[in-house]
Amino acid sequence: MTSHLLDIGLVSVYTGPGRGKTTAALGLALRVLGWGGRVCVVQFIKGYPEIGEGKFAADFGDRFVLKQFAVDPTPSIGEYDVVQRREAAQEALDYAERVISGGEFDLIVLDEINNALHYGLIGIPRVLELIRSKPANVELILTGRDAPPEIVQAADYATEMLLIKHPFEKGIAARRGVDY
Repeated sequence: MTSHLLDIGLVSVYTGPGRGKTTAALGLALRVLGWGGRVCVVQFIKGYPEIGEGKFAADFGDRFVLKQFAVDPTPSIGEYDVVQRREAAQEALDYAERVISGGEFDLIVLDEINNALHYGLIGIPRVLELIRSKPANVELILTGRDAPPEIVQAADYATEMLLIKHPFEKGIAARRGVDY
């Protein structure tokens, strides 16, 4: 099934040290779903199945696909765990290439792909080719800290989330339903 919600699909990058990159992408996903479109979220780093977007996706059947490639026992992981995810990130990129070229989704979110690039888990040239080769009617969002300049340059939109204040500073951990 090929979707045709969008005439023109653009590329967005949500990056920076602040909170809200995935949340902003999911907000756009909500809009696309509201117009009857189809959404695919490919999570490059996250592997915790008990997250709000996963519970929400289930309500939309095949109109909202959420695909994880790592496995995490908790919603918080450390840098050591991230750098061990080369195989999972490669699998996520293989999957992303297939769903982007397939054209069945109106919006595809490559969640935390910038983190995977930053840690060298996947290569910039392959992601640039993925951006260049996407169908004209597919909207693509790349999230995650430390977006490489080449990725920002290839995007139509680039937004940096700045960290001004965070509850972690007060010892408040990630909260179910708000942070995951």
